[in-house]
Amino acid sequence: MRIIKEQIVGTKIINEIESSNIKKTEFDTETKKMIVEFNNGLSYEYSDIPHQIYTKFRLSPSQGKFFMSEIAKKYTYKKVLK
Repeated sequence: MRIIKEQIVGTKIINEIESSNIKKTEFDTETKKMIVEFNNGLSYEYSDIPHQIYTKFRLSPSQGKFFMSEIAKKYTYKKVLK
């Protein structure tokens, strides 16, 4: 697992991730919302993610494991409709 591309656009940090589960994440430093796009095509928006948690997620040796243990079940989320 690793970040293969990172972009900063305004207040958003966008990461493309090489993972068995996660394809891409987008974190807004102002709203503290994190959108996770999974390899199966579904996307979810997680609310009130502290910037420090997103930084730890980005620096983690396995973003997928960190996401599952520290974000997925601890923060409010909703499905993003496309």
